[in-house]
Amino acid sequence: MPKQRHEIRSSFISFSCRHRRQWHIAFVVLLLSSGLFTGGVGAEERAQPIKIGVLTESWGPTPNTVGLRDGLLELGYRENEQFVLGVRFTQGDLTALPAAARELVQYGVDIIVTSEDSPAKAAQMATTRIPIVFSVLGDPVGLGLIQSFARPGGNITGVTGLYLELSPKRLEVFHEIVPDLKRVLFLYDAADAAAVAEAKVYRDAAHRLGMVLVEKPVRTEAEAQATLAQTSKGEVDGILVPNRISLNIPGFILEMSSQRAIPTMCEVSFFVERGALASYGPELHEMGRQAARLVDKIVKGAKPAEIPVEVSPKVEFVINLKVAQALGLTIAPEVLYRADRIIR
Repeated sequence: MPKQRHEIRSSFISFSCRHRRQWHIAFVVLLLSSGLFTGGVGAEERAQPIKIGVLTESWGPTPNTVGLRDGLLELGYRENEQFVLGVRFTQGDLTALPAAARELVQYGVDIIVTSEDSPAKAAQMATTRIPIVFSVLGDPVGLGLIQSFARPGGNITGVTGLYLELSPKRLEVFHEIVPDLKRVLFLYDAADAAAVAEAKVYRDAAHRLGMVLVEKPVRTEAEAQATLAQTSKGEVDGILVPNRISLNIPGFILEMSSQRAIPTMCEVSFFVERGALASYGPELHEMGRQAARLVDKIVKGAKPAEIPVEVSPKVEFVINLKVAQALGLTIAPEVLYRADRIIR
């Protein structure tokens, strides 16, 4: 991720379940200096900033959130004058999302932006009035968030990365990088419906490719850690890292895989930049920029029910060559040639 994207984190209004009072103070200070947003006129006519509440299960602002902010700036919005961002993150705790969503409603945000399936469902349960814009969702129709891509209905629209559709290709690319791949571990949160659906897709894809998917559904962080501690390199040849960060599963996998020299394949490049071997999936920053355009339409008076859901057009294939070398892997030149980005 470019340096400037890291630096803007300090300008976000960030808070977790353990720091609610601190967030409240920070949000009020900003709003006292610039006023509360009311009315439905265009952004250029507003005298007060739009309050955008970002709901995520992560540990802080995500690449989607950075892309959202960058996209709004590119559209001509001035931060702290025409919009403010409040990021509500629950540190991998899915059970905290409903309360977090209700708090955003209570604080009077004008638009809620979510990442991943669980935050979007929590926002949907919290309000039928405030516009919701999601990003990084696999199946918004199947989740009951929208009626159709063309006419979402209700107060929700957004951007999807079609993760389920890309999962078979992701496993195929993993096999191309690691030709000896036979048994692949997929550790996931059993309470996450999207992860359960993804496990089925991976299972079918593995069968077609002549591989075995070693499925490990878990329900707590302790169970996730214990499962990985009992997994040896001889038991599996590689690990599929879920994009969803509930129970801190990606973090545990990256730590364990580096210690035991097990190849890892991710859905997004965020984890490749932090020690995974490779990724194949949507580019999260770009999805955030797409979400900004939908926010702009809502600000200008469009109803979420009538704004078609967009599909992210950019699929990114990233390889961490340093990790490959540390694993003793020699990646075929034709595979390296197809990579959109190589981390050396």
